[in-house]
Formats: sequence, C-alpha cells, structure tokens
Amino acid sequence: MPLPPEGSEPRNEMLDPHRRDERRAAAIELSGRLAQKGIEVSANEDSAELADLLSAVEEFESAVIAAGGDLMINSPESADPQDSRFVIPARKPGESIADYRERITAATDALEQSG
Repeated sequence: MPLPPEGSEPRNEMLDPHRRDERRAAAIELSGRLAQKGIEVSANEDSAELADLLSAVEEFESAVIAAGGDLMINSPESADPQDSRFVIPARKPGESIADYRERITAATDALEQSG
C-alpha cells in the first residue's frame, strides 16, 4: 500500500500515531480559551481553525483596547455595552469557523478604520 501524499494529514498520522491525540488535546485547550472569551465552539472542531479563530479574537480585542474600549464592559455577556462595535460578533447557528473568523476580522478592520 503506497503512502499518502507528502504533507497530507493521513500521512502525518501514519508517521506519528500520537498526532490525532495531540490535535484533540490542542482543540480542547483552544475551545476552553475561546469559551473564557465568551466564544462558543466545540472541541470537536479542527484545532488549526480554532487557533486561527483565537488569533482573530485576540486581534479584535486589541483593536477594542486601542479604540478605548473596555473588554469587561463590552463582553458578549454584557447587558449594557459601552459601544456595540466593541462587542465581538456572536457566532451564527451552523456558521463555520472560517466564516465566523472572517466576520470577526471584518469587525476588527471596521474598528481600526473608525478609530
């Protein structure tokens, strides 16, 4: 049986039998870090996509701070945010991680352009 193509996930898993466990552990950690920021995701989602999402969330938070916003007052759970632009967009039901990340990036860009 030939090896899967170089750099493919099936090949990587064949060469490193612990890779799947490592990716699962990373997804659990990332989903926990996102949950602390008020972002609901599943640990069953792709760890690379979760890492990209976490980066986008952190960039959004940096833009909020740079614009003078307070992350505690403008959290997703806030009943009375300081400015609705400072509240990270909520994930839509059924929305992919990639699409959600794009919406967060667009919100970050809008904050940076307005500030």
